[in-house]
Amino acid sequence: MTTGLINQDELLLKLLKTGDQFAFEQLFKANYNRIFGFCKRFIDDSEVIRNVSLEAFVNLWFNREKIEKPGGIYAFLYTFARSGCLNYLRDKRNEKKFFDRRIHELESQLNIAALTSYDFSLLEFTELEKLILDSVNELPEKCRQVFIKSRYEGKSNREIANEMVISEKSVEAHITRALKFLRPKLSDYFPLILVKMIFQSLY
Repeated sequence: MTTGLINQDELLLKLLKTGDQFAFEQLFKANYNRIFGFCKRFIDDSEVIRNVSLEAFVNLWFNREKIEKPGGIYAFLYTFARSGCLNYLRDKRNEKKFFDRRIHELESQLNIAALTSYDFSLLEFTELEKLILDSVNELPEKCRQVFIKSRYEGKSNREIANEMVISEKSVEAHITRALKFLRPKLSDYFPLILVKMIFQSLY
C-alpha cells in the first residue's frame, strides 16, 4: 500500500513538472486546507491567511520544475507559508512599535517549526500583482475603475455605485465583464483553480 502511495506522489510530481493543471488541482485540493490550518496557528486574520496560503501555491506553480522529490512539494508549501507568517508577524510588531510578547512567542514557534529548508528562488507575489494590474489596465476605462475600486480598494458594490453615480447592477456587470476578460489571460500563466482563488472575493 505504501509503495502505491509513493508511486502516486511521484506520478503527480512528474505531471506537475510538465505543467499539468489537473495534477496541480489535485495537489491544491489535497493541501490547501492543511496550509491554511498551519497559518491559522499563528495568524488570526482569515483574509491574511488566505493570501499567504494562496501565495504558497502560486509560488509552487512557478517553481514546480525545481522540485526533485514528492516530499519537496510539501516542504516548499510549508516553508513558504512559514515565511509568509513570519513576515506578517514582524510587520504587525513593527506597526505596534513596541515589544509584543505574544507576537515574539509566535515568531519563536515558527522559527523552530519542523520544516525542511530548500534553496528555492521564490517568485515574489508582487510579480503576480503586476501581471494582474497589467491585464486590468487593458480593460475599458469605466470597467477598469469599477474593478480597481472593488479588487484593490475593497469597496462594496453599493459604495462604488454611489461614487460613480451608476446602478449596483451596472457595477456587477462591469465586474463580471472584467473577470471574463481577465480569467483567460491569467489562465495562460496559472491553473484555472488558482485564477478562481485570486478572484474568489469577487464571486
